[in-house]
Amino acid sequence: MPDPLGVAIDRDHQLPHVVVAVDREGADVEAYPAAAHEPASRRTFNGSTLHISRVRAGAEAMGSYHRRTVNLWTENTEQAADDVRAAVASVEAAVVLVAGDPKAVGLLREHLAARQSDAEVVYVEGGRTDDSAREALRASVDAAMHEVMASRHRAVLERLEAELTGGRALQGIPAVKEALAEGRVETLLLAADRGADPVLFASRRDPRALGTDPAALGEDSTAFSASAAPLLLRSAVLGGASFTEILPPTHCTDGVAALLRY
Repeated sequence: MPDPLGVAIDRDHQLPHVVVAVDREGADVEAYPAAAHEPASRRTFNGSTLHISRVRAGAEAMGSYHRRTVNLWTENTEQAADDVRAAVASVEAAVVLVAGDPKAVGLLREHLAARQSDAEVVYVEGGRTDDSAREALRASVDAAMHEVMASRHRAVLERLEAELTGGRALQGIPAVKEALAEGRVETLLLAADRGADPVLFASRRDPRALGTDPAALGEDSTAFSASAAPLLLRSAVLGGASFTEILPPTHCTDGVAALLRY
């Protein structure tokens, strides 16, 4: 029985995301599928730069130039926002990481807020002006993505604690395997350290069914045994459940828990 837990945990640590470096002239937008090292798409927009910088002039002329400048900034960041929305849709991004000129970032934020998205927006350091700004952006993105991942895992564990109290979650292999067999699990949670895993018995005839001994499967000639983790994952996948790692330290029985479907 292959053990895909390591792959599942690695995938669980990745999120589809969009990286945006924006300034007053335009933006670079990159869309990354989950677990991808290279973007699936790059969008670069450089809008009009006419009167993009405010100038010193007489009072009447100054007001006209400033209005024109602000309008151009607004138009450029509006186009950048359209590119961001398209990039988010293309990879079903969970996070949008935005860096660049503070004025342009503020305008972009307003445009993005005008059309609500499920993607979380995170502001990071860096920009698109030169190589050093891009290097700073990449480092900031890596750090921010790690924090977003850890925060989402903490939120799942907080929900688990609340649901355990309300009877809408379970912990421990005996209870979780029964819920998996019945198709009641919404999310399976496993700790990465599986050194103490017991052996469970499973069926090729009914892949979701699990038992602690062959007798639990009746006279099933297709029964076989394997470590608990891959069998729990197998049952979860076949039951349409999602997966989340239980980050240490964990206090769940057997390092196994499940959020149940309502």
